[in-house]
Parts: sequence; C-alpha cells; structure tokens
Amino acid sequence: MSLFTFQGNPTMRKLLMTLVLVSLAAMLSGCGYNTIQQKDEAVKAAWSQVLNVYKRRADLVPNLVATVRGYATHEQQVLTQVTEARSKVGSINVNADDPASLQQFQQAQGELQSAISRLLVVSENYPQLKADQNFLQLQAQLEGTENRIAVERQRYITTVQDYNTFIRSFPQNLTAKMFGYKTKPNFTVDNETQIQEAPKVDFGQPAQQAPAPPPAQQPAPQQPAPAGG
Repeated sequence: MSLFTFQGNPTMRKLLMTLVLVSLAAMLSGCGYNTIQQKDEAVKAAWSQVLNVYKRRADLVPNLVATVRGYATHEQQVLTQVTEARSKVGSINVNADDPASLQQFQQAQGELQSAISRLLVVSENYPQLKADQNFLQLQAQLEGTENRIAVERQRYITTVQDYNTFIRSFPQNLTAKMFGYKTKPNFTVDNETQIQEAPKVDFGQPAQQAPAPPPAQQPAPQQPAPAGG
C-alpha cells in the first residue's frame, strides 16, 4: 500500500493515530509519568491536612483568649500577643511549592505556638480559671489539635520526601524535567525541632522547682597558736 493511499484512508489514519497514542502512553508510563501524577496528588492531599489542623488551632484561639480574659484581666500584654500572632497566621497566603512562602508560614505558626504557650503559663496563676469548664474543654481540644499537627506534619514530610526522591531518580528525572515537575520544599530542621514540642496544657500540679544546692561550707577560723612558756 502506498503512502498516498494510507494517508487518504480515514480508517487507516485513525488506526495510526491510535497506535501513536498507545505507544506514547506506554512510554510515559514506563518513564514514571503516571506515578509522578499520583505522588504529586498525594503531596497536595497531605498539605491540605496540614492546613486543616493548623486552622483548627487558630480557630481555638479567640475562645481561649476570651475565657482567659474573663479571669486574668491584668494579662493584657500576653492576650494581645496571642491575638496578633493569630492574625498574622490568618493573613498569610502560603504556597507550599515556594520555599520562601513555606518558611514564612512556618515562622508565623511558630510565633502563634509560642504565644499560646506563654498564655497557658500565665493561666497557672489563676486557680478559678483552671477550674472553669470551658477552659478545661479548650485545654483538651488544644492538646488533641497539637497532637494532630504533629501527625499530619510528619505525614507531609514523608510524602514530600517520597515525591522528591522519585522525580530525582532515573529515568523519572527525565520525565519530570520534560513536564516541568520540580522538587518540593519541606519543613526545615530548625522548625521541625521547635514545632515538635506542643504547648504545655497540663493544669494539674505546678512544676516543682529543683531544690537549691546546699550553701558552701566556710572554712573554720584558725585558732591562735598557744604561747610558748
């Protein structure tokens, strides 16, 4: 069959197109294209969960501040710091694919966590506040949220590491480069150490201070030598 006859035959043209598409799909699959899509979607899903738990913590702040203010009216500075830190978190439009944006997000979340921790330390000075049922419920919710943050953040770290390792390996790196897929930034080591420590939410017995060291013994005064006689 001549090339002219082949090109002029719609059925043969359609068959050729199908064969080309099937061959292209097989090549892309063999080069990891489909897996890249799956891992990229997994990263997006994990990031959504991270945002959900961080938002949950931010949503607890207004009620926490209002409850503490009802008993600790003299702690205005700490209350203001918590409110401002929450406002800063809410004003950030984070892009998880941008290292600078992710770092800004991490810093703001760390500042909010520190502000909440200071507020909870101040609350130790108000026994009536510690017995308030609303405050006790907030304590439990905050503790659970901090645990979820740690879990979802770790899942995200693992998912990003898996994605980055895959697209940097041969031959997937060629496919990733061809379609513009790049490695994704992750939580930094410094921030990882900081945010793994959840705020203290145990309002039981105050922490006991270490006993003071005993005073150093003073050397005994020397007795005058007896006079010779």
